[in-house]
Amino acid sequence: MIRQRSSVRSRGSSSTTISDPRERVKDCCRKFVAFMCTQVGVGGLIVAYALVGAASFMSIETQEPNPLIEHVITLRRNCAAELWDVTEQLNLFNSSMWHYEADQVLKRYQDDFAEAIRRGYDGRSPEEVWNFPAALMFCLAVFTMIGYGNMVPRTAWGKGATVIYATFGIPLYILYFMNMGKVLASTFKWLYTWFHECSHRSDDELAMEEAPGLAGLPRKRIIVPTTACLWVITIYIATGTVMFAEWEKWTYLDSAYFCVTSLCKIGIGDLVPGANILDSQSGKPTKLVINFVYMLLGMGLVAMCYILMREEVRIKMQEIKEDTRLCLEDLSAKFAKCCGTKDSQYYD
Repeated sequence: MIRQRSSVRSRGSSSTTISDPRERVKDCCRKFVAFMCTQVGVGGLIVAYALVGAASFMSIETQEPNPLIEHVITLRRNCAAELWDVTEQLNLFNSSMWHYEADQVLKRYQDDFAEAIRRGYDGRSPEEVWNFPAALMFCLAVFTMIGYGNMVPRTAWGKGATVIYATFGIPLYILYFMNMGKVLASTFKWLYTWFHECSHRSDDELAMEEAPGLAGLPRKRIIVPTTACLWVITIYIATGTVMFAEWEKWTYLDSAYFCVTSLCKIGIGDLVPGANILDSQSGKPTKLVINFVYMLLGMGLVAMCYILMREEVRIKMQEIKEDTRLCLEDLSAKFAKCCGTKDSQYYD
């Protein structure tokens, strides 16, 4: 009876803990954290982080008008008014004096306009600069540490948000970089092993027929060579070169230059897709979205090549270490044998 009662109590307590909403919330949080630490979860988290950041920077940077636009509009109005005043005063009776005064007015306008361009004026409003694809590219440049520099936050709130966004985004990107590299490395290694076994299956079967004793031996470990990794990166860069050359009307050298500097996270910023003013005003933001996907996938491929090449270097170093050990043992054995024969001859 006592055992039955204790079992009933244990069942009742377990049912209460399962039905407890707090325990359910904790269990859901544990499962969610465990899922977010997987490869799929980290990839989805980095995309969601970029989307939230793009929406936030759009909201921050488009709230305040760009003072340079109003400044340039004022310069144009003042220049037109001064030209009209010069025309009214001098009319056409003194053409040489009119040309001189008009040149002075245009010269001041030219200097002021050049100064506005040096301060960042490009003729676009904040809404045209900070559209969603452009803000997405800005977020990518921040947490991947590329830093193109073609877009910068102008407001104080935007600069502070950039600091906070980079503080949390860079560790998240490093986690994505390593996890995506492991996933792509395992996938590419499986494909390479499958192709290698298919291509060498006839040779293995022939060797088994000639030497049946080899059937029980373990298979040789297949390593992805460095040349295969270099071919993958070369094909990926060539694809981006053709794509950006067709879209941006760049030369193939400029396109390859952009792809290499971006995937290596150099980020010089002299060539950026979608930076053309006409493209931003005519509504062609798809290029920036595809560039975002191209950069994320490309950096995953770089991580994949790093992992596979590191594995090959580690195995090669182990083989060199083993060969060196065997060589030293062989030399020591020969040296001991040689010394032993000399000693025996001496004593004889």
